[in-house]
Amino acid sequence: MRSAGFRRTRRASAAAVVTALALTALASCGTSSSGDGNDDSGTGSSDPSAPLDPKAKVTLSIDCMPPAAKAAELREWNEDVRTFNKKYPNVRIDGKSTPGQCLEPPRFTAMLKGKSQPDVFYAYFTDLQQVLDNDGAEDISAYVNDTSVPALKDIQPQVLDVARKDGKLYALPTSNYTMGLMINRKLFTQAGLNPDTPPATWEEVRTASRKIAASGKGIAGFGEYSAGNNGGWHFTATQYALGGDVVDASGKKAAFNDDKGRQVLQQLHDMRWKDDSMGRTQLLKWGDLQKQISTDKLGMFLAAPDDIAYMVQQLGAQYQNFGLGPIPGGEGTLFGGNNYMIKKGSSPDKIKAAVAWLNFKNLTPGKGQFAWARTKADQLPVGLPQPNFFTGGSKVKDDADRAANATMPVENFKAFMDNPVQGKAEPPKAQEIYKILDNAMSAVLTNEDADIDKLLDTAEQQVDQVLANQ
Repeated sequence: MRSAGFRRTRRASAAAVVTALALTALASCGTSSSGDGNDDSGTGSSDPSAPLDPKAKVTLSIDCMPPAAKAAELREWNEDVRTFNKKYPNVRIDGKSTPGQCLEPPRFTAMLKGKSQPDVFYAYFTDLQQVLDNDGAEDISAYVNDTSVPALKDIQPQVLDVARKDGKLYALPTSNYTMGLMINRKLFTQAGLNPDTPPATWEEVRTASRKIAASGKGIAGFGEYSAGNNGGWHFTATQYALGGDVVDASGKKAAFNDDKGRQVLQQLHDMRWKDDSMGRTQLLKWGDLQKQISTDKLGMFLAAPDDIAYMVQQLGAQYQNFGLGPIPGGEGTLFGGNNYMIKKGSSPDKIKAAVAWLNFKNLTPGKGQFAWARTKADQLPVGLPQPNFFTGGSKVKDDADRAANATMPVENFKAFMDNPVQGKAEPPKAQEIYKILDNAMSAVLTNEDADIDKLLDTAEQQVDQVLANQ
């Protein structure tokens, strides 16, 4: 998996109790190239719109270099450094590979507070405000243009918008995802359902869930999270799918205590208690549903595309057993991802070198992370609809390259790809809100007599308090 693993671990670990951490130094397992010393030589132009002078000597520390345990990914990283240095021979890439460095919110927070982040550091989409609160990232607006990032015009606007604050750009993306409906094609076929046409409405989800569960054998038709902040995360995705929101436009008030919020909880309550199609084991968190669907014990759940690679690589499942459709309702879907920021205080040459590297490694069809023929040769997965932030000509090229080198049946994701749903970013204070909404999700799935109106009233009051304390 590419940066998908970072997204999953950051999301899951955010529910852990955060203790005070002292981050003294980031251990380095560096990949270096030509160039001497750690300081910029200052030979380049100070004009931010001018390209990086290949003669300028720059050292860039960059985190999230693949660890030695990921031999193929690390080999690709080293190869990309060598290729990059053919054009920029005086840029030294100092790769950092520290366990947990890119994954753990407490460590990330401690890094920002200690000003110990590398020159180019990984961040999740929702980390922007935290980074800015700690004065951690450079405004790179003047450095990012059609010359420094040729595919800039083809990057989806919302992917760049989440990296902006007050009109200033602070990051460049490396991956993104949107939520869809993951299905077990085998169970769909056994239930007489067409796996090439996943349910497109929640009524269809409920019908399909009943049919799948009717076979018995401990099989659930539809699964849902309700613990570890994951229940609230999926409540948000479903609320978006119905055309609703979680926080209002001001960012100061909860917006889910409405008919759509009631529908989210009511339909889960009814599938769980009236239909008995969701299984009796509840309070599930990330990883539980993946195990169930991988062992043919679950028919459907909401998921991002990278779950497929995880289930195949880590759980021993087969690519052909999974399909992906757009999120039911289709009025919107939660999207997220990760990006790279450049440390505050970096020199113009260092910023230009960082943008040049990020463009080559993460934003050029056919190169870096999008070199799909190489990825296939390295026996890594090719064909997932993620990263999927390109439009226009860049998307046409990337889609063709991805399909030509696919290591999985990409036709199983056709419904998802042919019916794109507009993504919406996670709400402010996302993890705190998700934790609150976990309570409502767990209540309707474990208590047949749960009072939905009361649950939403309580959650609204608590979320309003969280938002008031921003």
